[in-house]
Parts: sequence; structure tokens; C-alpha cells
Amino acid sequence: MRRGTFVRWGVPIAAAAVIGAAIGAGPVIAAVRGEPVLPERSAEQLLADAVAATKKDGGIPPMSGTVRQTASLGLPALPQGSGTGSPLDLLTGSHEVKVWYGSRDKMRVAVPTQMNETNLVVNNGQVWYWDSSTNTATKVKLKPEQAGEHEPPIPSHPADLTPQQLAEQVLDRADEHTAVSVTNTAEVAGRAAYQIVLRPKAAGSLVQEVRLAIDGETYVPLRVQVFAKGSAEPAYEVGFTQVTFTPPAEENFTFTPPAGAKVEEQEFGADTFGEKADARADQAQDVADQVKIVGAGWTTVAVLPLSAADLNGAAKQPSTGQQGEQGEQDRFGESGDPAALVESVLKSATPVSGPWGSGKLITTKLVTALLTDDGRLLVGPVTPEEITKAAGIK
Repeated sequence: MRRGTFVRWGVPIAAAAVIGAAIGAGPVIAAVRGEPVLPERSAEQLLADAVAATKKDGGIPPMSGTVRQTASLGLPALPQGSGTGSPLDLLTGSHEVKVWYGSRDKMRVAVPTQMNETNLVVNNGQVWYWDSSTNTATKVKLKPEQAGEHEPPIPSHPADLTPQQLAEQVLDRADEHTAVSVTNTAEVAGRAAYQIVLRPKAAGSLVQEVRLAIDGETYVPLRVQVFAKGSAEPAYEVGFTQVTFTPPAEENFTFTPPAGAKVEEQEFGADTFGEKADARADQAQDVADQVKIVGAGWTTVAVLPLSAADLNGAAKQPSTGQQGEQGEQDRFGESGDPAALVESVLKSATPVSGPWGSGKLITTKLVTALLTDDGRLLVGPVTPEEITKAAGIK
């Protein structure tokens, strides 16, 4: 097991996966009025309609809008985010993303921050990435011998957390562990919407309910929201605050580097991405082979072999290939400071002990983590009682 690589990438991904699992059942509390009232449909029908909508005619219909993501997880004070889309930024506060979608090969994503803005523009095989903080425009090109044979590479970005992507996970949550209900009188971003509400049946889950709003005309997911037990406000939500289902103007997909900007080119080929995909798959398999799952449904706990010393030491090490790819990571907003996050979280931990041993307990509104002195990390959307119970199962 490459512990340095695992801690730098695996722990943030594991944390995101736990939150995503809770969110994925996902929802929307729209402003509910007596009207409009949509035709009654079951949850099964709505989910089927949502899946069909993303597959017909090459994908979702042309659209544009503003997506807001808000997190209020009750985390301890986190290190200051970069403000450029670092994964750590998504764990707290509110962030907006502007999107224009014409088709699968014509889209634009703009991420404004307090002082700067990044733009990803895809237009029929031509990809530009603009970062105002560094005044740099990067043109992404396919290798000549592969142009036309593969879809253009699109850098990973936190903006990928859209209502559509989170809503897909609802299919994995609507099972025997979940109570499902539907209303047909919701309104989101000024549009009539259905609302699917999922409530965990297990008392040991920290999740009170999650809600998914689906547009009543296009069946496109509009907003996802998750509520923690005892909270009137959502602990996490992502959804449209404004949306229009009409083709965006062509000028939105045209990009010209501003005068004085630094212009760079990066060439990518399918072979390069294939190698990276294989490496990531191997890494994911390494992690999966060491993870033990305790419980089921909304009270699932993941148990990983990891000690406090491993966590502190490895978080300070650069990830595999970092020196060669650091510039790319920074430019596309993927870098963060795992070491600072680990230090901040561990300082807030509470010492605990029981028949299973002793360790440090970290609690948030939606996730509980236990780092045991015998070298285990337990994480799940469960109460402290549930996670210490899982610690006793070896």
C-alpha cells in the first residue's frame, strides 16, 4: 500500500465519498406553494424519467444557469482554502458555478471567486482553460494522430458536483433501508418540480432526510439537499438558483485570450489518459482491498488500516508524480493542503475509549470518524454510538 499516495488522495476522496453517499440520495426543499401542481408520478417513474432524459438525443437539453453549492457540516475551523476551487473549499461555505450547455462537445463552466475567476470552455474539440488569478490561458490539444478519434480531455474540477451527477446516486439509496415519498408542488429556480424525499429507516444514521427535485417538464434534476438530524437547515446542498432550458448564445462558447495574458498549450492523447486511468484504477483497488465495510444502508461504516502517525506523516508527503504534475494540478484547481486539514481536524478530536480500545473521535453534522490507537480509521454517516460499536467488530 502506498500510504503517502493514499492519504493525500484517498482520505479526501473517502471523506467526499461518505458525504456523497449521504447527499447522493439527494434532494431539494423548494419553496412549496399550493401551485403549480404537476401530474402525480411515483418515485420509480420519476427516477426512470430522469435517467431517460439524460440518455435521449445525446444528453440533457441545451440549457444555462447558475448552480450554488453550500456546505454547513459543522467541521472544525479549516485551513484557508485557495479560493480557486480546491477540494477543501467545498467542505465549507457557499460557492457558485455558472454553466452553459449546448451539447456534449459544446459547454462552458465559469467559477467566480472573491477576487478571480476560472473558465473551462469546450467547443467542438477545442478546449480552453482560463485562470484570471495567474492571467493564464491554457489551450488543451489532442495529439494529432488521435484528433477526431476521442473526445477532448476535460480537466477534473469541483464544478463537476452538479445536481445531475449527485442525483444519479439516488438509485443506489432507494432500497429497503429507505422510506421514499414524492410531492408534486415544489418550485425550484422558478420552475415547477417534483420532490423525492428519502428518509433513512435506521435510527443510527446522522441523516434525517435527503431530497431530490426533478424538473416537471424536462425531468432534469434541479437541486440536491441533505438534512442532518436535529437541523432545520440543510447541511449540504447543490442546485440551480437560476436555469433556462434554451440553447445558449454561440458567443458563450467562443474564447479569445485577453490582451497581455500568458498563453500556454498542453497536448494530451488517449494513451496518456489511459495510463492515468489505469494507475488510478490500481490505486482504487489497493484502497478497496484494505477497506472493511461494517453495517448496511445509511449506517454503513468504512474501516481502513490507518494510524495517526501514518495520517500525519503521509499527509505531508507529495503525491506520486506530484513534481511532474504539480503545475497542472494548480492550474486546474485540484491542489489543496491535506496536511493542514489533518492537523486542524485532529486538534478538534475527542479522546474516547471502550471495550474495543481507545482513540480519537471526530464528529460533524453528517459524518463521524474514529481514529483508533491500534491503527484503524472508521468513517460513516452514523452516530458516535454506531461507530464505536463498529470498532468492536474485528
